[in-house]
Amino acid sequence: MNHHTSLSAPPRRARRIVLLSLAILGMMSAAFVVRRPLMMSAPMCMAGRWHGCFDTFNGVVLMTLVALPLAALVVWALACRRRATGVTSAWRLSLAEVGMVHGTVPFIWMTMMPGAGAGTVPARVSLVPLRDLVTMGTGQIVGNLLIFAALGFFAPMRFAALASVPRILALGAGCSVLVETAQYVLRLDRVSSVDDVLVNAIGATLAALASRRWWRTTAQAPSDQPRPAPTPAG
Repeated sequence: MNHHTSLSAPPRRARRIVLLSLAILGMMSAAFVVRRPLMMSAPMCMAGRWHGCFDTFNGVVLMTLVALPLAALVVWALACRRRATGVTSAWRLSLAEVGMVHGTVPFIWMTMMPGAGAGTVPARVSLVPLRDLVTMGTGQIVGNLLIFAALGFFAPMRFAALASVPRILALGAGCSVLVETAQYVLRLDRVSSVDDVLVNAIGATLAALASRRWWRTTAQAPSDQPRPAPTPAG
């Protein structure tokens, strides 16, 4: 009997419960702070109307929060399926996959919302570094940092090949370039700015550093393969 394993399991489980509780408390606190603007979009969203819900920032944020229980259910289903096949770190892998999608798609949706002059005004591009950054408000900077934060946080936990700060920086920059290019090509009445790419990439990198405790282990010992069957003694 491995006494070290049996003694370390309860503290590890307690640590996970504490972290999960803190995450839930943080999300509930954030929802409470922004409850008034979110509730403005609630009637439209509950009625399933496109205008006033899915074409507004408040509506997208509200539906993202409402979908959290469904995302948690998907994590649970994926983890149970993996555990049944003997995959180690089933919960971490499942959480990383769902977290990447649930935490990134809504932000990309918001960045692709057309402005009032979409399709009529000429496409605009800004390639001078830091010129737009000095004119950005705090909310815009925070929003740009968060666009690929979930991707940067969870991607190196799921894919060992991405467990590197330069690679996450490149991933964030590459995804941001794709979004900025789409805004320009589709003429969404938005400015395709190199500063957006810089801030998006920095946000992904900072989020990756926050999860480094988990993804470094993944890089050293990939754990998305089933455990080998024990060989019979003798």
